[in-house]
Amino acid sequence: MGVLAIGRRIVGELRAGLDGPGAQSAVRRLHGLLGADAVGLVDLRGDGVWAGRVPEPFAAREVVAAVLRTDARATGPGLTGLPVHARDELVGALVIAGDGLDRAALLEAAAWVGEALERARLEASAEVAEQAELRALRAEISPHFVYNSLTAIASFVETDPERARELLLDFAEYTRHSLARGGDYTTVAGEFAAIEAYLALARAVLGDRLKVQLRIAPEILPVALPYLALQPLVENAVRHGVELTADGGLVQVHGEAAGSEAILTVEDDGPGMDPEHAADVLAGRGNPHSVGLLNVDRRLRTVFGPGYGLVIETAVGAGTKVVLRVPRFQPGVVA
Repeated sequence: MGVLAIGRRIVGELRAGLDGPGAQSAVRRLHGLLGADAVGLVDLRGDGVWAGRVPEPFAAREVVAAVLRTDARATGPGLTGLPVHARDELVGALVIAGDGLDRAALLEAAAWVGEALERARLEASAEVAEQAELRALRAEISPHFVYNSLTAIASFVETDPERARELLLDFAEYTRHSLARGGDYTTVAGEFAAIEAYLALARAVLGDRLKVQLRIAPEILPVALPYLALQPLVENAVRHGVELTADGGLVQVHGEAAGSEAILTVEDDGPGMDPEHAADVLAGRGNPHSVGLLNVDRRLRTVFGPGYGLVIETAVGAGTKVVLRVPRFQPGVVA
């Protein structure tokens, strides 16, 4: 295996940090690559993992302490300690035991470790941001919609108790899915079940003003996607495409396979909007009431990569179509 390939392995093994499960393997690779008597990686607490035999354990501790205290190279009897940085911040020390070692190789090894730890921090920050955005989206459940739904259910209790019962079950499904705390992902089937529950409630409130067309290809039902990736788009279509129109309108939700991807669309025939405004919404410059679209777009890009996100097709007086494209399989994304 070439040096660059070994370096990539080391970076991958250290993505969980200096105390992660891959740290010991990374140190063993560094040990073999550098041809040193021993190699150690030590965090800011002084805890570390080692490969090889350290001839002077006390001297090694002194070298580590010097590196962490001064944020600079330190040496001891047959020992070299180098600071490890992530985003210009000291995060630990790399200690090498041996004589006649290549200084450039030692600096390169410290850089590999720093790169791995920087990636770990970035990935952790992205995960925290994604969770915060999901919490914000869950907090957006409209009290107005909840009130209207319960009022509609109450109106059927005496005149049509069976429908009242079905709507209560729909309301339970809608709130269960919207407030779910278990796991980060659901399936297209799970998201569609919540959408059907939401639309049943919306029809109870809006009556004949709301027309709905749902079409979903069976082969994409198991596809995993983040919670609340599709439902907010449907709610947005009802609020802005139907409720704002005196005569109501049609909301269409379609899903189909396209090779290795699933294409999901939510379309309404409402008033639409200026395309520049739609671009502003996805750039975070739009109406604060459109934060749901921005939120979904950001989470899709975080989970699947920058090539995935929402596409809004709209014009004034021409309705709005939101297209969501996701891989049918993505490593690590499991419902």
